[in-house]
Amino acid sequence: MNYSIVVPVFNRPDEVDELLESLCSQTLQDFEVIIVEDGSEKPCKDVCDKYAGILALHYYTKENSGPGQSRNYGVERAQGRYVIILDSDVVLPTDYLAATEQELRASAAVAWGGPDAAHPSFTSVQKAISYSMTSFFTTGGIRGGKRKLDKFFPRSFNMGIRRDVYQQLGGFSKMRFGEDVDFSYRIVEAGYQPQLFPTAWVWHKRRTDFRKFFRQVYNSGIARINLEMRHPGTMKLVHLLPTVFTLGVMACLLLAPFCRALSLLPLLFYCLLIFIDSAVQNKSLWVGVLSIPAAFTQLMGYGLGFMESWWKRCVLRQDEFTAFEKNFYK
Repeated sequence: MNYSIVVPVFNRPDEVDELLESLCSQTLQDFEVIIVEDGSEKPCKDVCDKYAGILALHYYTKENSGPGQSRNYGVERAQGRYVIILDSDVVLPTDYLAATEQELRASAAVAWGGPDAAHPSFTSVQKAISYSMTSFFTTGGIRGGKRKLDKFFPRSFNMGIRRDVYQQLGGFSKMRFGEDVDFSYRIVEAGYQPQLFPTAWVWHKRRTDFRKFFRQVYNSGIARINLEMRHPGTMKLVHLLPTVFTLGVMACLLLAPFCRALSLLPLLFYCLLIFIDSAVQNKSLWVGVLSIPAAFTQLMGYGLGFMESWWKRCVLRQDEFTAFEKNFYK
């Protein structure tokens, strides 16, 4: 068996159903699926039973410990030469594994990742959030697009690695957030270079509303400082841009009472840029409108988390932390 697909799950039976259904339609069938139920109150066992006779499916339950440790639990039981890590909120196009196979033959990569996209059936909010996480004008294209301001580091929603290398590195750490980037850094530090497989993409639902999205990106900002403390020198200019943006927005708003036109003009220009780019990409004016608050949530949520973490870890010398740990999956 060539591929073991490992998926940690917490209270997401409907999402697992969609993911498994998409796996049934893969044009390449040389894989097993390992579902790890991470202490869910709403288990997906009934959903998995539905596909047991169709897929080489293995279902495990364990006490809640977070996605990283659940992935390690699944890989310990995997049989494939390669491990593919997916989040439960993704859906695969029919040629996902075939594309992965083709990319591997062309590159002989040890570790890789692929981009994500918004499915036409996603809500307008989900499409706007997806845009804000993948656009060159928000994240610099570092989350899987072809245009990047930084080297490519796979994320856990769509990540692959040779199983022996995974085991050699000890898998994911116990970081509660940012554990996938930490793993990517350790892959590089071990002498391997993760590669982008642009044709092995997934549909990724991400968060379903702006409140949940803010929690996610706020923790991402916190994780950036935690990652720098673990891997000195990994912080790049692109990681500072959300904080610069956040401070810039604050400065514009503070100056607005004194010079409204001049101070608000940069914000209005950025809003117009986001609206036009997203509306064209998504072919929807409404998604273009929603992409404006999504972009500000993404950048300022990250920037605020970054600043809090910098203050607590670099100035006050506190230990590693996560702001919304109790709501990690929500």
